Amino acid sequence: MSKFERQSDSADIQALPDDIAEELSRLPSEVISVDDAPSIAPPVPLSSDEVRTIVISLMLTMFLAALDQTIVATALPTIGRQFQDVSNLSWVITAYLLASTAVAPVFGTLSDIYGRKAMIITSLSLFVAGSVLCAIAPNMPMLILARGLQGLGGGGIMPVVQTVISDVVSPRERGQYQAYFSSVWMVGGILGPVIGGVFAEHLHWSMIFWINLPLTAAALALLLPKMKKIPVFHRRRKVDWLGGVLLMASAVVFMLVLTWGGTRYPWLSPTVLAMLGGAVALVVSFVWHARRADEPFLPLPLLGGRVVPFGLMAGGCALGAITGLTVQLPLYYESVYHLSASEAGLALIPLAAVSTVGAAVAGRT
Repeated sequence: MSKFERQSDSADIQALPDDIAEELSRLPSEVISVDDAPSIAPPVPLSSDEVRTIVISLMLTMFLAALDQTIVATALPTIGRQFQDVSNLSWVITAYLLASTAVAPVFGTLSDIYGRKAMIITSLSLFVAGSVLCAIAPNMPMLILARGLQGLGGGGIMPVVQTVISDVVSPRERGQYQAYFSSVWMVGGILGPVIGGVFAEHLHWSMIFWINLPLTAAALALLLPKMKKIPVFHRRRKVDWLGGVLLMASAVVFMLVLTWGGTRYPWLSPTVLAMLGGAVALVVSFVWHARRADEPFLPLPLLGGRVVPFGLMAGGCALGAITGLTVQLPLYYESVYHLSASEAGLALIPLAAVSTVGAAVAGRT
């Protein structure tokens, strides 16, 4: 080594500032395992036939969740007569809506941690188990509890299906595919009373739950063989259970306010006001916790911006309106116009047609 080389090495060592040298000495030397991280290799592209098969199976899965939100509407009078319990009939629908609303964000988050396949199987398993228990329920309380279990599975289907769509379809095509799924959701939600009315009048009301078994089996038979080719984006991490509990509790309490307000209790009664205050307190607690958690259950920046808040409000109002119409109109037709269960369901077909056309046009646009 020459004199100039020795001087250069010495200068490099002396040029390192003390603060940087101290910072380097404090760096951890252990090796961090990344076995659970997704592969950085580009995913194998899906063929058009594979995408079509996955989309069809997802549409069938979405149809199940939408169908069971409203399928019992026209069968409620028949169920009430058999169990000799009319006062609790509304809870057959409310239990499903409460459970599905509460767990929807939970399944979306868990699919990012444990994968889409595990969560779609879990949600469909809960859905099938709830359907079987509904079909064999011996009384009204058991039917309501079984509907809640069914709602846990149905609430997990929608967010996981939407997530899988984003995994397999490019952003440019996503609007068109969302139109397909919106149409399926509308058709399933509005055909539910039609199918429920036909089963309740001509067969037995339990058939509205038994029909879910072959439909679920068909959806899994189509979807599971293709799940291995879907790109993997999930990553194992710690679950923010506190944030999830706060979010679910606030949703359940707020839904109970909408359910009981004006019916069981007056809107300005102390009970309703206390529940509304409790829901607000739970939301504030969730926001406070999410701002301080390292990996929050639902990152708050996802809900900000100039588009997402208005999209959430518009979607909530639209879904609330369509669900309310498909649940209340059949009961109105049966009680006021004295239509049969199947006739009340058939009277909803114009609403289904208009909603399907609107969803298709919006997605194309």
